[in-house]
Amino acid sequence: MDGTSGTPLRVGLFGYGLAGSVFHAPLVAATDGLVLDTVVTGDPERQKQVRAAYPDATTVATADDLLARADRLDLAVVASPNRTHVPLATAALEAGLPVVVDKPLAATAAEADELATLADARGLLLSAFHNRRWDNDFRTLAALLADGSLGDVHRFESRFERWRPALRGGWRDSADPQDVGGLLYDLGSHLVDQALTLFGPVTSVYAESDARRAGSVVDDDDFVALVHAGGVRTHLWMTAMAPQLGPRFRVLGSRAGYVKYGLDPQEAALRDGRRPGDDGTWGAEPESAWGRLGAGESPLTGGGEQVPSLPGAYPAYYAGIVEALRIGTPPPVTAAEAAATLRVLEAARRSASEGRVVRLAEGV
Repeated sequence: MDGTSGTPLRVGLFGYGLAGSVFHAPLVAATDGLVLDTVVTGDPERQKQVRAAYPDATTVATADDLLARADRLDLAVVASPNRTHVPLATAALEAGLPVVVDKPLAATAAEADELATLADARGLLLSAFHNRRWDNDFRTLAALLADGSLGDVHRFESRFERWRPALRGGWRDSADPQDVGGLLYDLGSHLVDQALTLFGPVTSVYAESDARRAGSVVDDDDFVALVHAGGVRTHLWMTAMAPQLGPRFRVLGSRAGYVKYGLDPQEAALRDGRRPGDDGTWGAEPESAWGRLGAGESPLTGGGEQVPSLPGAYPAYYAGIVEALRIGTPPPVTAAEAAATLRVLEAARRSASEGRVVRLAEGV
């Protein structure tokens, strides 16, 4: 790989399910400096979809087929089911390829640390795709924190709530530990990563975890409380059983609070076939969806002032990957950051199982 040339970096993509087809392939194709070269899928219908959407890409049926082409690739992206993340990332690193892995990076923090050690030994990039750092609401909140609008934050509340009372099947609803199923590791990976990014290391974790849907064998309704080393208390909710949705963010500070409802529009746009660069409105949302900043009143009765939401910016993740590969800057999400998120999730699972607060003495 010539990381300094203007030649596009060639990407091999493991998997063309939801993560591969909706997130990674479109974002890779929309990024200056990257080209989608090879896609692994053994499903004939998905192979047709790849050829229709990316006619210059090659489809192969197995991971070994892609690895056999490693000498013509510059980056591997692992967007296959969770149980394959570590073995495929390991194989790609051993083949000499930098690697992006969809979240969670691994099933355990120890596995994530082992991957990071391998990548460091090989001098190769390893990054986890925590794309929710580029949600519009998260970017807006980060800007409010940076300019001091909230004062000193003492409580951060964050939710990913859905109303999906029927099971859909597949690995996300599997109880096999290798599948890393359940909402704690699925949606919780995003929520914990955001909390750590905003407010730093965590010293204690308390969690509640339930399987509420008929026939469910994994958690589908979770609550996690974190205490950060800096004093902020974080409360996180993730559920498939919310017939009424709470605010996406509720953040309380010494000067003001910020409340935001609704989800970033980028995932819905990608699912609908829209692509970054189609027009000048990528990641934007209507004024009616903006959050509100104020003190002493409810945003639902008009309290506070509307805060224009910064546009969501998922393309920034892969732009950061290009920069890291070409000039050696740190990747937009490091393996160490992904491992820290996993340590908090492991503590949350232990807390829910044992019914107690789990202390992380050194902070994670």
